[in-house]
Amino acid sequence: MLYQYLNGTNWRHIYIVGDLHGCRTLLDRQLLAARFDQQEDLLISVGDLIDRGPDSLGCLRLLAEPWFRSVRGNHEEMALNALQQNETLLWKMNGGDWFWRLNAEQRDEAQRALIQCQTLPLILHINLEERTVVVAHADYPAAHYAYEQPVNEYDVVWGRERIHRLQRGQGEIITGADDFYFGHTPLDQPLSGWNQHFIDTGAVFGNQLTLIKIQ
Repeated sequence: MLYQYLNGTNWRHIYIVGDLHGCRTLLDRQLLAARFDQQEDLLISVGDLIDRGPDSLGCLRLLAEPWFRSVRGNHEEMALNALQQNETLLWKMNGGDWFWRLNAEQRDEAQRALIQCQTLPLILHINLEERTVVVAHADYPAAHYAYEQPVNEYDVVWGRERIHRLQRGQGEIITGADDFYFGHTPLDQPLSGWNQHFIDTGAVFGNQLTLIKIQ
């Protein structure tokens, strides 16, 4: 699935969280501090639920929660390639070794959840009362946004050209939506420019986990 549409009026508050990479305890603390209500609020992830951190399986379990949505990140892509095409080396080199340390029951659970990641959208379109917010893992590789517009899927998940330009003070607004939220590239603090927000603040490397309230 390339795009998925969400109507923001279905929830009281909506939050977006940066790359989790197995940091489930950090997330739970942030949600507690924000007084997140699982009955009324929604949490959206920019992808990369797994790898490098202490509890990838715990983060995968979020996929079963009705109050959680996520786009697919490059680490989910690597995991799917490993499981379906036996291309395990790249995943293991990038933190996927946790999967082989699980016991048999846990590994079965993790594998089922990872296969479910095939159904995650690459782009989430959130329609709020007065604005449109778009979430993708790495980039929206076009100058203009339109729902269900074809874009380069590899760049959506892996691209870094836009953030590198932004770090040099260069860029432009992506027309067609009000705000775009991305992860993928670990930063010391969130980076915003024009209408783009990069919120992977490297929680798995000991930094803060970024949680943004958009409604």
